[in-house]
Amino acid sequence: MTKTLLLLLALVAFTACAKEEPKPLVCTTKAIQPLQIVDKPIAFSSKRVAMTKEYIKTHYGKTVRNIEITPKIILLHWTAEMDFEKSFKRLQPEKLLTDRKDIAKASLLNVSAQFLVARDGTIYRLMPENWMARHVIGLNYSSIGVENVGGQGNKKDDLTPAQLQANIDLVYYLKSKYPSIEYLIGHHEYRQMERSSLWLEKDRGYRTIKSDPGDAFMKKVYAKTKSLGLKRAPKGY
Repeated sequence: MTKTLLLLLALVAFTACAKEEPKPLVCTTKAIQPLQIVDKPIAFSSKRVAMTKEYIKTHYGKTVRNIEITPKIILLHWTAEMDFEKSFKRLQPEKLLTDRKDIAKASLLNVSAQFLVARDGTIYRLMPENWMARHVIGLNYSSIGVENVGGQGNKKDDLTPAQLQANIDLVYYLKSKYPSIEYLIGHHEYRQMERSSLWLEKDRGYRTIKSDPGDAFMKKVYAKTKSLGLKRAPKGY
Protein backbone atom coordinates (compact mmCIF):
# COMPACT_ATOMS: atom_id res chain seq x y z
CA MET A 1 0.00 0.00 0.00
CA THR A 2 2.75 2.40 0.96
CA LYS A 3 4.76 1.61 -2.18
CA THR A 4 1.64 2.11 -4.30
CA LEU A 5 1.01 5.54 -2.72
CA LEU A 6 4.58 6.68 -3.24
CA LEU A 7 4.47 5.57 -6.87
CA LEU A 8 1.23 7.49 -7.38
CA LEU A 9 2.67 10.68 -5.87
CA ALA A 10 5.79 10.41 -8.04
CA LEU A 11 3.65 10.00 -11.14
CA VAL A 12 1.59 13.09 -10.29
CA ALA A 13 4.77 15.13 -9.70
CA PHE A 14 6.28 14.00 -13.01
CA THR A 15 3.10 14.86 -14.88
CA ALA A 16 3.01 18.35 -13.31
CA CYS A 17 6.60 19.01 -14.34
CA ALA A 18 5.90 17.83 -17.85
CA LYS A 19 3.06 20.32 -18.15
CA GLU A 20 5.03 23.26 -16.71
CA GLU A 21 5.40 26.07 -19.23
CA PRO A 22 9.04 26.84 -20.16
CA LYS A 23 10.34 30.07 -18.67
CA PRO A 24 10.91 32.83 -21.20
CA LEU A 25 14.53 33.59 -22.07
CA VAL A 26 15.83 36.74 -20.47
CA CYS A 27 18.23 38.86 -22.57
CA THR A 28 21.22 39.87 -20.50
CA THR A 29 22.89 41.90 -23.26
CA LYS A 30 22.97 45.63 -22.61
CA ALA A 31 20.96 47.73 -25.03
CA ILE A 32 23.01 49.58 -27.64
CA GLN A 33 23.30 53.19 -26.55
CA PRO A 34 22.91 56.06 -29.05
CA LEU A 35 26.18 57.62 -30.16
CA GLN A 36 27.20 60.48 -27.89
CA ILE A 37 28.24 63.56 -29.89
CA VAL A 38 29.09 66.90 -28.29
CA ASP A 39 28.39 70.01 -30.36
CA LYS A 40 31.31 72.46 -30.25
CA PRO A 41 30.83 74.81 -33.22
CA ILE A 42 33.72 76.51 -34.98
CA ALA A 43 33.24 80.04 -36.34
CA PHE A 44 31.02 79.78 -39.42
CA SER A 45 29.51 83.15 -40.24
CA SER A 46 28.28 84.34 -43.62
CA LYS A 47 31.91 85.26 -44.36
CA ARG A 48 33.08 81.66 -44.09
CA VAL A 49 30.10 80.49 -46.12
CA ALA A 50 30.98 82.99 -48.86
CA MET A 51 34.63 81.88 -48.83
CA THR A 52 33.48 78.27 -49.12
CA LYS A 53 31.30 79.10 -52.12
CA GLU A 54 34.25 80.84 -53.75
CA TYR A 55 36.45 77.80 -53.06
CA ILE A 56 33.85 75.57 -54.71
CA LYS A 57 33.70 77.84 -57.76
CA THR A 58 37.47 78.17 -58.13
CA HIS A 59 38.52 74.60 -57.44
CA TYR A 60 35.48 72.60 -58.54
CA GLY A 61 33.96 74.78 -61.25
CA LYS A 62 30.57 74.90 -59.55
CA THR A 63 28.44 77.95 -58.77
CA VAL A 64 26.27 77.04 -55.78
CA ARG A 65 23.50 78.68 -53.77
CA ASN A 66 24.53 76.98 -50.53
CA ILE A 67 27.38 74.83 -49.25
CA GLU A 68 25.38 71.67 -48.57
CA ILE A 69 26.91 68.43 -49.84
CA THR A 70 25.69 64.91 -50.55
CA PRO A 71 28.16 62.80 -48.54
CA LYS A 72 29.83 60.02 -50.51
CA ILE A 73 33.05 59.60 -48.52
CA ILE A 74 34.08 59.38 -44.87
CA LEU A 75 37.66 60.63 -44.66
CA LEU A 76 39.76 60.15 -41.50
CA HIS A 77 42.62 62.43 -40.37
CA TRP A 78 44.89 63.25 -37.49
CA THR A 79 45.64 66.81 -36.39
CA ALA A 80 49.44 66.39 -35.89
CA GLU A 81 48.83 68.14 -32.55
CA MET A 82 48.58 66.29 -29.21
CA ASP A 83 46.44 68.87 -27.38
CA PHE A 84 42.69 69.06 -27.93
CA GLU A 85 42.28 72.80 -27.39
CA LYS A 86 45.21 73.62 -29.66
CA SER A 87 43.73 71.35 -32.33
CA PHE A 88 40.34 73.03 -31.99
CA LYS A 89 41.85 76.52 -32.15
CA ARG A 90 43.50 75.71 -35.48
CA LEU A 91 40.14 74.81 -37.00
CA GLN A 92 38.05 77.45 -35.28
CA PRO A 93 39.00 80.68 -37.16
CA GLU A 94 37.37 81.46 -40.48
CA LYS A 95 40.58 82.62 -42.15
CA LEU A 96 43.58 80.37 -42.75
CA LEU A 97 46.37 80.70 -40.18
CA THR A 98 49.55 82.40 -41.32
CA ASP A 99 51.70 79.28 -40.88
CA ARG A 100 49.81 77.43 -43.63
CA LYS A 101 51.79 78.90 -46.49
CA ASP A 102 51.71 75.49 -48.20
CA ILE A 103 48.04 75.91 -49.11
CA ALA A 104 47.49 79.67 -48.79
CA LYS A 105 47.76 80.28 -52.54
CA ALA A 106 44.81 77.99 -53.14
CA SER A 107 42.51 79.89 -50.76
CA LEU A 108 42.49 81.84 -47.49
CA LEU A 109 39.49 79.79 -46.32
CA ASN A 110 40.60 78.06 -43.12
CA VAL A 111 40.82 74.30 -42.93
CA SER A 112 38.04 72.57 -41.02
CA ALA A 113 36.28 69.25 -40.50
CA GLN A 114 32.83 68.15 -39.50
CA PHE A 115 34.15 66.18 -36.50
CA LEU A 116 37.05 66.26 -34.03
CA VAL A 117 37.78 63.24 -31.82
CA ALA A 118 39.63 63.82 -28.54
CA ARG A 119 42.26 61.48 -27.13
CA ASP A 120 39.70 60.02 -24.71
CA GLY A 121 37.35 59.17 -27.59
CA THR A 122 34.89 62.02 -27.09
CA ILE A 123 33.36 63.00 -30.43
CA TYR A 124 32.84 66.70 -31.10
CA ARG A 125 30.75 68.01 -34.00
CA LEU A 126 32.28 71.26 -35.24
CA MET A 127 29.82 72.21 -37.98
CA PRO A 128 26.76 70.83 -39.78
CA GLU A 129 27.55 67.37 -41.09
CA ASN A 130 26.31 68.14 -44.59
CA TRP A 131 28.12 71.46 -45.04
CA MET A 132 31.36 71.44 -46.98
CA ALA A 133 34.55 71.64 -44.93
CA ARG A 134 38.03 72.29 -46.31
CA HIS A 135 39.92 69.21 -45.16
CA VAL A 136 41.15 67.41 -48.28
CA ILE A 137 42.17 68.40 -51.79
CA GLY A 138 39.77 67.39 -54.55
CA LEU A 139 37.15 65.64 -52.42
CA ASN A 140 35.68 68.23 -50.06
CA TYR A 141 32.45 68.46 -52.02
CA SER A 142 31.57 64.83 -51.35
CA SER A 143 33.25 64.00 -48.03
CA ILE A 144 32.76 64.22 -44.30
CA GLY A 145 36.05 64.83 -42.48
CA VAL A 146 36.90 63.32 -39.11
CA GLU A 147 39.95 64.80 -37.37
CA ASN A 148 41.64 62.91 -34.52
CA VAL A 149 43.79 64.71 -31.95
CA GLY A 150 47.25 63.16 -32.34
CA GLY A 151 49.83 62.18 -34.91
CA GLN A 152 52.67 63.88 -33.04
CA GLY A 153 54.91 65.79 -35.39
CA ASN A 154 52.73 64.60 -38.26
CA LYS A 155 54.75 61.38 -38.16
CA LYS A 156 53.87 59.25 -35.13
CA ASP A 157 50.98 56.78 -35.37
CA ASP A 158 49.78 57.35 -31.82
CA LEU A 159 45.98 57.48 -31.94
CA THR A 160 44.43 55.83 -28.89
CA PRO A 161 42.19 52.74 -28.58
CA ALA A 162 39.39 55.09 -27.47
CA GLN A 163 39.79 57.10 -30.66
CA LEU A 164 39.78 53.93 -32.73
CA GLN A 165 36.45 52.86 -31.20
CA ALA A 166 35.02 56.38 -31.62
CA ASN A 167 35.93 56.38 -35.32
CA ILE A 168 34.35 52.96 -35.80
CA ASP A 169 31.16 54.11 -34.06
CA LEU A 170 31.12 57.32 -36.07
CA VAL A 171 31.45 55.43 -39.36
CA TYR A 172 28.41 53.31 -38.43
CA TYR A 173 26.47 56.42 -37.40
CA LEU A 174 27.25 58.32 -40.59
CA LYS A 175 26.54 55.43 -42.94
CA SER A 176 23.20 54.87 -41.20
CA LYS A 177 22.28 58.56 -41.44
CA TYR A 178 23.60 59.06 -44.99
CA PRO A 179 23.01 55.96 -47.14
CA SER A 180 24.66 57.88 -50.02
CA ILE A 181 28.10 57.25 -48.44
CA GLU A 182 30.12 54.81 -50.55
CA TYR A 183 33.76 55.18 -49.48
CA LEU A 184 35.84 55.09 -46.30
CA ILE A 185 39.42 56.32 -46.75
CA GLY A 186 42.35 57.83 -44.87
CA HIS A 187 43.75 61.25 -45.73
CA HIS A 188 47.01 59.63 -46.88
CA GLU A 189 44.99 57.77 -49.53
CA TYR A 190 43.27 60.81 -51.04
CA ARG A 191 45.27 60.94 -54.29
CA GLN A 192 44.18 57.40 -55.11
CA MET A 193 40.75 58.95 -55.72
CA GLU A 194 41.96 61.17 -58.59
CA ARG A 195 40.66 58.74 -61.18
CA SER A 196 37.22 58.52 -59.56
CA SER A 197 34.20 60.56 -60.62
CA LEU A 198 34.20 62.22 -57.18
CA TRP A 199 37.53 64.00 -57.81
CA LEU A 200 36.84 67.65 -58.73
CA GLU A 201 40.09 69.63 -58.29
CA LYS A 202 40.76 71.92 -61.28
CA ASP A 203 44.25 73.03 -60.25
CA ARG A 204 46.70 70.31 -61.32
CA GLY A 205 49.47 71.90 -59.29
CA TYR A 206 47.53 71.88 -56.03
CA ARG A 207 48.59 68.70 -54.20
CA THR A 208 50.13 67.92 -50.81
CA ILE A 209 51.77 64.81 -49.33
CA LYS A 210 49.86 63.33 -46.40
CA SER A 211 50.61 60.51 -43.97
CA ASP A 212 47.57 60.62 -41.70
CA PRO A 213 46.09 58.62 -40.13
CA GLY A 214 48.26 55.82 -41.56
CA ASP A 215 47.75 52.30 -42.85
CA ALA A 216 47.80 50.65 -39.40
CA PHE A 217 44.93 52.75 -38.05
CA MET A 218 42.87 52.44 -41.23
CA LYS A 219 43.34 48.67 -41.31
CA LYS A 220 41.78 48.41 -37.84
CA VAL A 221 38.86 50.66 -38.79
CA TYR A 222 38.27 48.74 -42.03
CA ALA A 223 38.25 45.42 -40.17
CA LYS A 224 35.53 46.58 -37.76
CA THR A 225 33.33 48.25 -40.39
CA LYS A 226 33.57 45.58 -43.08
CA SER A 227 29.89 44.69 -42.75
CA LEU A 228 28.92 48.13 -44.11
CA GLY A 229 30.38 47.30 -47.52
CA LEU A 230 32.13 50.66 -47.90
CA LYS A 231 34.65 50.92 -50.69
CA ARG A 232 38.31 51.74 -50.12
CA ALA A 233 40.39 54.10 -52.23
CA PRO A 234 41.24 52.36 -55.51
CA LYS A 235 44.76 50.94 -55.86
CA GLY A 236 47.14 51.74 -58.65
CA TYR A 237 47.76 55.48 -58.28
